[in-house]
Amino acid sequence: MALSPLVQEARQQSLGDLPRRTAQRVPDRLAIVDGDTRLTYAELDALVDRTAAALHDHGLAARDRLALLSRNSWQYAVLDFACARAGVVLVPVNFMLGAEEIAYILDRSGAEALVVEDGLLDVAQDALARSQGTAATRALVRRGGGDPPDGWHDLQDWLDHDGTPYPLILEDDEPVRMMFTSGTESRPKGALLSSRSLLWQYVSCAIEGNMTADDVELHTMPLYHCAQLDCFLGVDVYLGATSIILPAPDPGAILQAIEEHRVTKFFAPPTVWIGLLRHPDFDTADLSSLRKGYYGASPMPVAVLEEMRRRLPDVDLWNFYGQTEMAPLATILGPEEQLTHPGSAGRAALNVDTRIVDDRDQPVPAGTVGEIVHRSPHATLGYYLDPEKTTEAFRGGWFHSGDLGYLDEGGRLYVVDRKKDMIKTGGENVASREVEETIYELDGVAEVAVFAVDHPRWVEAVAAVVVPRDGATLTADEVIAHARERLAGFKTPKYVVVADALPKNPSGKILKRQLREQHADLAGVSDA
Repeated sequence: MALSPLVQEARQQSLGDLPRRTAQRVPDRLAIVDGDTRLTYAELDALVDRTAAALHDHGLAARDRLALLSRNSWQYAVLDFACARAGVVLVPVNFMLGAEEIAYILDRSGAEALVVEDGLLDVAQDALARSQGTAATRALVRRGGGDPPDGWHDLQDWLDHDGTPYPLILEDDEPVRMMFTSGTESRPKGALLSSRSLLWQYVSCAIEGNMTADDVELHTMPLYHCAQLDCFLGVDVYLGATSIILPAPDPGAILQAIEEHRVTKFFAPPTVWIGLLRHPDFDTADLSSLRKGYYGASPMPVAVLEEMRRRLPDVDLWNFYGQTEMAPLATILGPEEQLTHPGSAGRAALNVDTRIVDDRDQPVPAGTVGEIVHRSPHATLGYYLDPEKTTEAFRGGWFHSGDLGYLDEGGRLYVVDRKKDMIKTGGENVASREVEETIYELDGVAEVAVFAVDHPRWVEAVAAVVVPRDGATLTADEVIAHARERLAGFKTPKYVVVADALPKNPSGKILKRQLREQHADLAGVSDA
């Protein structure tokens, strides 16, 4: 039935309400630390209120879009909640993108406003010149000093604004966020998320991730990515925990921050955890305060899991699996099953149903590989201005992840591969992850990525790029021989390249598309 406006107002709980409600409970608790800036929850809420008022006074209304191009900062956190309080849809932008890619997001989102960190102003100006003239309202986050150029506001003026936002009644499924998918395989799509999506997701994270108001969390992965922003920062503000913000995941800075701030909780993709384990200061840093560790974005190699258990024996680990369209959490593997079921993505999270379906979208038995699909209030409202892709993604009333996997008899999910990363060689399917896990067992391997290259005889061939640990020496022949002893012949890499590093996006995902392009000519006609 239709609710009266008074009932809707009384029942409202939007993302923008969270700082105020937490400030009412614990006004003097430390909310955010960013360098020399320290904000209590009362101070954070006041900044959110003033900034939301400034957005309204600069002509932004509910459902308008504000694009944010910035590295991690306390201002980023304020803008996240201020936009939600003002009813403005926040569009986080990957700061590693080039001007043409940023222009695409500005145009695709129809952003009426743009906020940019001063260190990214040049690329932003270039993007605006390439765009179709959107983002008329512009503000600069000044971290390095200097006045904003003509036509740009100083974000500090918005933070100091004298006013209050006009009252809004926001429905639970009113969009508050447009998260662009990472675009590792195709043009990014704008996934719309509502307060309902985010808050149900926060509940799932908090309960199953054992998150509490006593946490002191270190945030180093980019806040433009929903994993750091919504599995962790948003939950911290919801609960009243303390957030320590660093601009980037530098291993040395992470170790120092854990020691200095007595950090209890930390999230990073496997690539960053591996970087910490390999850092020369790891064994001398005081990490005794750390109690909770989380990983995601890609599977944790079993060999690395075992090493983490040895070297961080007091840290409980969780694997968070999901995708942008799930806000982003879908399944969780808890601490008690990290070593008994290594490689698993765990069970469906508290507010999620997960199943495996075949090509006809019919459920398959345990142990059978198919596409991973979900039902949940976490799920996106759909792709902005793309009804065809929205319909395709939600066919049958389930969100289709594009990942392949299977469920075991206990309901635990195992992610086999992205559909686009499955290698089809000589009529046989090869899961790149299985080959990667095998290569990780070889002494001296720091990182590995396995992917397909075109082959004149087999159509596709298995290829691997391997990064040695510091001080280790590896050859392609050694890697191939190691794999051949453990894998079927068709799974063994035909080509191995030893490299200094793997290309990654800022959220830690290895860019296999880039590897496929770089090494497209590995298989020549001589191999036919």
